Amino acid sequence: MTEHILMIEDDESLAALIAEYLGTMGFKVTTRRTAADGLALLPQEAFDALILDVMLPDSDGFEVCRQVRARSDLPILMLTARGDETDRIVGLELGADDYLPKPFNPRELLARLRAILRRRGSAGVSSTELLRFGRLEIDRGARVARLDGLDRALTSYQFDLLWTLATNAGRVMSRDALMDKLRGHEAEAFDRSLDVHVSRIRAALEDDPKHPRRIITVRGAGYVFAKRQDIE
Repeated sequence: MTEHILMIEDDESLAALIAEYLGTMGFKVTTRRTAADGLALLPQEAFDALILDVMLPDSDGFEVCRQVRARSDLPILMLTARGDETDRIVGLELGADDYLPKPFNPRELLARLRAILRRRGSAGVSSTELLRFGRLEIDRGARVARLDGLDRALTSYQFDLLWTLATNAGRVMSRDALMDKLRGHEAEAFDRSLDVHVSRIRAALEDDPKHPRRIITVRGAGYVFAKRQDIE
C-alpha cells in the first residue's frame, strides 16, 4: 500500500522537490503552504505521516504540532531553518517524532521518515503482547498505554521507549543501552532528547511527574522501570 504523506511547507520549490523525490521512492505526497490549509485537510484524508515546517506564513509549526498531537498520534517530522537546539527540544516536548534542520539532504529526510513509519508499522507484530503494572496497562498490539483504563497520549517513539523500559522492568537501562534498543530512531541519538521523551511519558503516566514512581532516574546510570505491581 502506498503511504500518504502530508507536507505543510510554504517554500513551494522545496515542497515540490521533496514531493517529487518521495514520489520516486513510492510515497504519495500532498502539499499545503499554510497551517490553516494543512489542518483543514487532515481530518478529510488518511495520512500516514506529517512533514511540518516550523515557520509558516499564518502560524508556526509548534502550534500546528500541538493541535495535531491533541487529537492524533500521527507521526510528525518537523523541519526548520533554525538550528537552535532549544527549538528542537520544544518540538519534541510538543510531541514531534523527529526534527530535521534545513538545509538537509533529501536522502536523510527519507531515512528519518522511513524510521518513524517503521515504528508505526511495527504495531501489528505482536498483537497479543500486553503488560500490566497495577493501574497501568501497556498494550503493544494496539500501541497504547492505559492508566485506570483510559488511553494516555504518547508518540510512536515514546511508546517504543516505554515498552523497552517496561520489558526490562527492574533493570537499570543506561541511555546508551536504550538508544541501542531503539535503533532506527537515528534522530533521537543524543542524551537530552531522550530525557525529554522520558519527561513526556512521566507527564502522561505518573500521578506526580515530579516525583515519579514508575520510571525512576538512577543518577549517573540511566532509568529503571519499577517492577512492583502495586502502585496505587
